[in-house]
Amino acid sequence: MYARLLSNRYLTSRLIPLIAIGAVALCVAMVVTVVSVMTGFLDLLRGAGRSIVGDVIVSSGIGGMPHYDELIARIDALPECHKATPVIDTFGLLRMPYPRGPEKEIVTTQVWAIEPLSFAEVTEYADNLYWRRPVDDAARAAMQPDDPRLDINPAWLQDGFTLVESATGRPGVAIGMHVSVANERQSDGSYRPRYGWSMPGRDVTLTLVPVSSRGKIAEPREEAFPIVNEVQSGVYEVDKNRIFAPLAVVQRMLRMDRAPLYDITADPGPDGQLPVIGETPARVTKILARAKPGVTPAALRDAIERTYREFSLEVDANRSLTTKMPQIVSVLTWEQQLRDLIAPVQKEREMMRILFSLIYIVCAGLILSIFWAIVIEKTRDIGILRSVGASRRGILWIFLRYGLVIGIFGSAIGVALAWLIVTRINDIHSAIGSDAPAAVWIGTYALAAGALCGVVWQAVRGRLLPLLLWTLATLIFMVAGTGLLFHRGTLIWDPSVYYFSRIPSQVDWWTAGLTVIGAVVFSVIGAAIPAARAADTDPVEALRYG
Repeated sequence: MYARLLSNRYLTSRLIPLIAIGAVALCVAMVVTVVSVMTGFLDLLRGAGRSIVGDVIVSSGIGGMPHYDELIARIDALPECHKATPVIDTFGLLRMPYPRGPEKEIVTTQVWAIEPLSFAEVTEYADNLYWRRPVDDAARAAMQPDDPRLDINPAWLQDGFTLVESATGRPGVAIGMHVSVANERQSDGSYRPRYGWSMPGRDVTLTLVPVSSRGKIAEPREEAFPIVNEVQSGVYEVDKNRIFAPLAVVQRMLRMDRAPLYDITADPGPDGQLPVIGETPARVTKILARAKPGVTPAALRDAIERTYREFSLEVDANRSLTTKMPQIVSVLTWEQQLRDLIAPVQKEREMMRILFSLIYIVCAGLILSIFWAIVIEKTRDIGILRSVGASRRGILWIFLRYGLVIGIFGSAIGVALAWLIVTRINDIHSAIGSDAPAAVWIGTYALAAGALCGVVWQAVRGRLLPLLLWTLATLIFMVAGTGLLFHRGTLIWDPSVYYFSRIPSQVDWWTAGLTVIGAVVFSVIGAAIPAARAADTDPVEALRYG
């Protein structure tokens, strides 16, 4: 009973425990806020990454996979699979329509040849098409008055979805939002054409180099395509380099389409042609698959690996098929495929967790210092308790309980403060990005004037400590008021520079829980050493000391 009474008395009768609680709260709030924002960015990156490749990626070498249509049919039939789609992943040169004149800019691009309809079922390709009209009044109201999407050709969305220019029937391409330098990102994350170059509707020339499975390079092939739309996936490295083209056209350009197989050992016939002994099937370099709801990417990956092995054995056993499946293919989940993109961000987050966890040591040291001072101050009280029968364990528990309460209350306040900051972080960011209202800096100067009156009053009374405190308050309010007076809006996270338009505003509750546990544990550790010293106090020496 006395342990609880004394703990409550020490907590409520002095200011110094409140300082300790405030220190713990600020430490916890800082850790939770920083890690929550980093976790939010990681989740945004992971979500964008998955949206562009599906759940599982089957990749072969440059020679590609034949019989892919049959393999996809088997993958589609798996109970774990929602849909699979073929892709050719290659590199090419893109001749842009600008600048004016005969000399045009040439950019290197990563070309993904796709079947748009099935590709949109596996990925979020259709949702990533940028040029589209707003679907409702709310979306329209959220746009800036000069946003080109408010009045664009409604056919652009359908053309981008089918990769066909509806006005002419020509096959088209959709290019990443940053493949062209003509798209200028605005402060709200939207885009405006610059230099007078709006990309949809303009023609580009794509050059591809066919490469055989033996590594031999054939003569480059080029073809002109209209740009039917542009894609914003949310991953800058993708949107800066990737273009999407129709699969059948790219297969033809790369000589990966269906073609007759000639007997090169026979003599030419009367028409000068070698005899045809079969047909080489069309090939692709990747197959992307989306798992059904409730199925993990790892489970789908294992099912596809089994299916590929079985299909490959069947093809090998079929002597009528002259083209066999690749012996070595890569079957990876989307996280494994994008590990080079995601892993650095994960490591940075873990590094931040480790570095900010050092704050726990600061908490422990602060509480140790406070409790050490309290133990010295309360030496006589401790001696009295020991002399009337209080055990060492009871004395120890008084101060451990003291540290435990400080850790719990400080952590709870810190988590609440972090939640308030994180959930309102975009509002805070907007306020920082705007000029300080006149009422704010005038009010701050008014507080400084009030604090100055306190300085004069305490100087008249001759009280040194209140005089010092009021002087510090005056200086703080004066500096803050001056800073607000000269503050001009500064966007720390400018959407025209950074790729995500909003700062993540979800608390990482897992980190918050670990941080609370760490703060409480280190608060108790900080209290343990002074508590042990108090428990070892000799009552006779303590009373003599008092």
